Amino acid sequence: MMDKDEQFWNASVEELAKGYIYEEEKSRFVCLMCQESFLTGVIYPFQHLLLEAKRAIEAHIELVHHSMFDYLVNLDKKYTGLSDLQKELVISFREGLSDKDIVSKMDGGSTSTIRNHRFKLKEKEKQAKVFLALMSLLKDEKEIGMNEFIQIHKGAKMVDDRYAITKEEKEKVLATYFKNGLDGGLHTFPSKEKRKIIILQHILQSFEPNRIYTEREVNEILKKFYQDFVTIRRALIEYGFMERSNDGSGYWLKG
Repeated sequence: MMDKDEQFWNASVEELAKGYIYEEEKSRFVCLMCQESFLTGVIYPFQHLLLEAKRAIEAHIELVHHSMFDYLVNLDKKYTGLSDLQKELVISFREGLSDKDIVSKMDGGSTSTIRNHRFKLKEKEKQAKVFLALMSLLKDEKEIGMNEFIQIHKGAKMVDDRYAITKEEKEKVLATYFKNGLDGGLHTFPSKEKRKIIILQHILQSFEPNRIYTEREVNEILKKFYQDFVTIRRALIEYGFMERSNDGSGYWLKG
């Protein structure tokens, strides 16, 4: 089963815009933001309405997440490719503001500058389409399989060469450090960061999305993998796999 980051990054552009995917084998619609699911054939109560699955997930996204636009535009720059200024402009365009209104809102600049930014964003859209087509053709040429890179979790910090991990590398590292099988204990916690990331991604599968764990619950899960569970717990936070409350009483999966 794909984890939530795989679901998000494997979704088509159309699915990302809608905010959900349809899993045909399970006959359900799944929210890309929180993984809430709605089974076809089931009627769901929403406020004073009774909704079938597709309409229910649309209502869920509107009620709980407000809009997919808000979610996407607030992703980190490493995912959107937008500068702070471009992000502010895109939000203003979404609000239907005129170039003159945007100049007033930003307290500076000129309408010609705003028009130039509109043009650059349109060019960025064209480039993105061509790039997506190129990557699609690469897949058609079978340049995937064991050389395919694993998905980067959305909470990742400082995405760099550490995350250039192929599926083949992942399997070798897991086999090396989990000598008694993936359900067994961790032989040792590696010092190299790329290997740490692979190990942490595997351990993370033992946690459920949309659930808040106490520190004790986190420790109990991590003890099954490694005696020094404090080191693992700290690494999960450090590498952006998990978040915790300011007082350390609650832990949850990030993203």
